[in-house]
Amino acid sequence: MAILVTGADGYMGWPTVLRLAERNPEERIIGVDNLARRDWVEEVGSVSATEIDSTEERYISKDNISFVEGDLSNRDFVKDILEVHQPDTVVHLAAQPSAPYSQINGERALETQKNNISMTLNLLWGLKETGLEDTHFIETTTMGVYGAPEFEIPENGLDVERKGGEDNIPYPAMGGSWYHQTKSFDAGNLRLASGHWDQPISDLRTAIVYGTETEETKETGLDTRFDFDYYFGTVVNRFCAQAVAGYPITVYGKGEQRKPMISLEDAVESIAQLVEKGHSGEGVEVYNQITRPVAIVELAETIEKVAQEIGLDTEVKHYENPRDEKEDHKMEVETGKFMDLLGEQKVDIEEGVRDILKTLKEQQEKIENHEDRFLPGVLTD
Repeated sequence: MAILVTGADGYMGWPTVLRLAERNPEERIIGVDNLARRDWVEEVGSVSATEIDSTEERYISKDNISFVEGDLSNRDFVKDILEVHQPDTVVHLAAQPSAPYSQINGERALETQKNNISMTLNLLWGLKETGLEDTHFIETTTMGVYGAPEFEIPENGLDVERKGGEDNIPYPAMGGSWYHQTKSFDAGNLRLASGHWDQPISDLRTAIVYGTETEETKETGLDTRFDFDYYFGTVVNRFCAQAVAGYPITVYGKGEQRKPMISLEDAVESIAQLVEKGHSGEGVEVYNQITRPVAIVELAETIEKVAQEIGLDTEVKHYENPRDEKEDHKMEVETGKFMDLLGEQKVDIEEGVRDILKTLKEQQEKIENHEDRFLPGVLTD
């Protein structure tokens, strides 16, 4: 019995490996990564706020985990690893995950799309071509595939009525960046693999993830990475780093737009629950992996309040928005299926912010030395 986790060196990947190893002590957990995230963050002139151990140090921490370095955009590598390990479940987290990075220029847009789409296709076809058509394939796509519609976002397609007919159809691809469109393509390819050869597939539409740790990273002392720059730091994590550096919390535009959010702890727990639950056997199962939509200005003010409570001097400032987005969009999301999977939310936004700020205070000098990475424009070619 084996579980394959791709993107296993990443922000969500490493905690997921640890959680699955803890919950499944009799199974082998194989982590796969090409370590590109470390290179991308270095390329944009930034660092992880937390100290990241080498893969060798990480993977001796538990008896039932192992690491394979390799590129999932290489078809031969993918087929080899599937044939050798014969996984019962694949948790596909690997991606170039940054929308801003994908928007820098045509070269990086192409790199992002080739990388992300080819990895997913190679895994799907690799499962078929190695006879693993019963393997449960779980991918974290993104809530960004939905765009910003003026209606509640559904959890499994759209119910459409037109000229006397009705049907449930896949949600249209409305990603707002070259990165988000890769996940829109992935969603379509997941549907094809499910339809053509009945691959059991679950699609976790991942929200903005925040936090520095999970139960397992805390217990082992083996931190996951924490990026805070404009390109790879999620908005919650970046705002918290700005507060620690004494830098204004940069709200773009009015900041009234609501964004989907989930803590790292809850995101990892939901993946572990889905691995345990398995697939129902009916098509692609879609879960909106979000605990609550939060307005950007509400987030900024929460961070400002908590920061001041623990002795940090910071303030919220509004800047012209460099992104093409609705600044007052009141996102509504259907999450019943996902919350049934997760069970109980463990970390809300204020608790998550408090934990992040306390952790980052210990790395204040490192963050201050890289505060020029908070805003766009530091990488143009």
